[in-house]
Amino acid sequence: MPKNSKVTQREHSGEHVTESVADLLALEEPVDYKQSVLNVAGEAGSKQKVVEEELDAEDRPAWNSKLQYILAQIGFSVGLGNIWRFPYLCQKNGGGAYLVPYLVLLIIIGIPLFFLELAVGQRIRRGSIGVWHYVCPRLGGIGFSSCIVCLFVGLYYNVIIGWSIFYFFQSFQYPLPWSECPVIRNGTVAVVEPECEKSSATTYFWYREALDISDSISESGGLNWKMTLCLLVAWSIVGMAVVKGIQSSGKVTQPQHLTTMPCYLETLLKLRKLDKMLDPQVWREAATQVFFALGLGFGGVIAFSSYNKQDNNCHFDAALVSFINFFTSVLATLVVFAVLGFKANIMNEKCVVENAEKILGYLNTNVLSRDLIPPHVNFSHLTTKDYMEMYNVIMTVKEDHFPALGLDPCLLEDELDKSVQGTGLAFIAFTEAMTHFPASPFWSVMFFLMLINLGLGSMIGTMAGITTPIIDTFKVPKEMFTVGCCVFAFFVGLLFVQRSGNYFVTMFDDYSATLPLTVIVILENIAVAWIYGTKKFMQELTEMLGFRPYRFYFYMWKFVSPLCMAVLTTASIIQLGVSPPGYSAWIKEEAAERYLYFPNWAMALLITLIVVATLPIPVVFILRHFHLLSDGSNTLSVSYKKGRMMKDISNLEENDETRFILSKVPSEAPSPMPTHRSYLGPGSSSPLENSGNPNGRYGSGYLLAGTPESEL
Repeated sequence: MPKNSKVTQREHSGEHVTESVADLLALEEPVDYKQSVLNVAGEAGSKQKVVEEELDAEDRPAWNSKLQYILAQIGFSVGLGNIWRFPYLCQKNGGGAYLVPYLVLLIIIGIPLFFLELAVGQRIRRGSIGVWHYVCPRLGGIGFSSCIVCLFVGLYYNVIIGWSIFYFFQSFQYPLPWSECPVIRNGTVAVVEPECEKSSATTYFWYREALDISDSISESGGLNWKMTLCLLVAWSIVGMAVVKGIQSSGKVTQPQHLTTMPCYLETLLKLRKLDKMLDPQVWREAATQVFFALGLGFGGVIAFSSYNKQDNNCHFDAALVSFINFFTSVLATLVVFAVLGFKANIMNEKCVVENAEKILGYLNTNVLSRDLIPPHVNFSHLTTKDYMEMYNVIMTVKEDHFPALGLDPCLLEDELDKSVQGTGLAFIAFTEAMTHFPASPFWSVMFFLMLINLGLGSMIGTMAGITTPIIDTFKVPKEMFTVGCCVFAFFVGLLFVQRSGNYFVTMFDDYSATLPLTVIVILENIAVAWIYGTKKFMQELTEMLGFRPYRFYFYMWKFVSPLCMAVLTTASIIQLGVSPPGYSAWIKEEAAERYLYFPNWAMALLITLIVVATLPIPVVFILRHFHLLSDGSNTLSVSYKKGRMMKDISNLEENDETRFILSKVPSEAPSPMPTHRSYLGPGSSSPLENSGNPNGRYGSGYLLAGTPESEL
């Protein structure tokens, strides 16, 4: 480089040097590109700008191993929903018959879109904001919406981890504290707590001891200090897990897969209620479960894959993680059915004993004649079959007066058909079953340790969906921003640890994230398949992977998946309008749940959450459509420091020579997109390549890039 060059003059100084591209082109000597790495960039959002600053690409963290990456993706996708929502949906919608719509939607929507997110993250090597700004600047709001949805989910999801932490520490007792109802002593008189006696010991412990829940969402009741402390512990753990990025989060997600093993497997799924497969509601619920199970639309999948090498086989990763996720859901369902079957047998035996005592009382008071009791019945060793025979005889003979006797049929099927989901499954049904296990504290500790680890795996992916795109886009300090996010989320999360907090968890879990998530996923599909171009995307995947992906993905991305998701989105909106949102409230006086509709202020809050989550999409589109927000196409300059070109944004004239810029050869350093395609698109050739002078002033070491243009 000439001695009078600005770069040469300041080669050994710490100052940045900024020169127009015209100055660079005027140099008489060739640029030594091995010593000075040229990088040109503009404002974030330009589709065909130099997407990655090459210095950033070189310094970007990477996974220590492929195994660590796969475990992180599995940890994000396999979460609490696999344990308590998938089994509930199976039980509710026909047992094994539910697997048919789930598998269909997994194949035509889940796996293709999961592969799409893995591919764009690995290809562009940025979080969700940078990825969707690159793919289509006018749909760049998708990335911001993903961050907001991640925030909403993270706020309540960590509260559930806090509940699990509370139960985990309570499990180090024998007997378990929820195994018996508390006794109230008034002098010499001891009576069982009425609320507990009307419900059950585990139900009472959950609603009164753990949550101390209010009767409705309108009754705040103040903070629950025990759950506030557990929430603080949960956010502290999450903060420590993600503060160092993938170096720390990759290690935290690994142990969780070891704690899912010590469970009982006793029952198999049965195909029943096949007519359920024709119910549109079943398909809508199955689609929602697919989105949540694979983490589609959250940005966590994109964030994790952005730390991969360019030649990583994400095609295989998509199939592997999807299969493991589905297998885990089925395994969890078997475990849940086994535990619930065990609990149903216990409750059925308890029912038989209690009703047999009633019958003995009626026999002793001559309300019932002993002639009604079959001769072979032995009350000291009464079986379920003997009780049912006796029950049927009494019901037949005492037909008119039978209801007054208050006898229960004690059918095992009735216990098995009680659909329980979410917190009710984990903190009531499972806890009750564990009180009957031998060494019950051990199983309780293992179960809640499993929930904590599963929750942490999903939370780490959720936090990555927030921190990675923001850090990539705005270059904020990683540690400071991560800690700030956790502190902010903790204070906002205090909403969920009020006495009415469980009702807000229901609002966020069932409604605030579902519709925005569906919108995000369908727009992701459209952005790649219809705006960026499926053929173009497939060609770039072929170059990245070294082989061409199956044509199956082409047709799914282009036609089938968008159509299916459009139908499901419409169905979700209709369902929201037909069935007003509500929640199950625990009424203390009745010691029972009652379904209540959200009041007007809660509905306003719910609508606001949905609008806030989806608002960035139209806002960014409008701003860029009317050129109120630049996409960076005319704000290019170059700067460098100590022999390296660095990013510097300056407002230059539109006809500045920076319209023709130089880029580094692909062989010198990794780039998120191959340099001969990043800016000109597949099938195009560089002007320098066609100039007939490959060894001109800058030789063949640089390629000429065109002006970034939006495809919209």
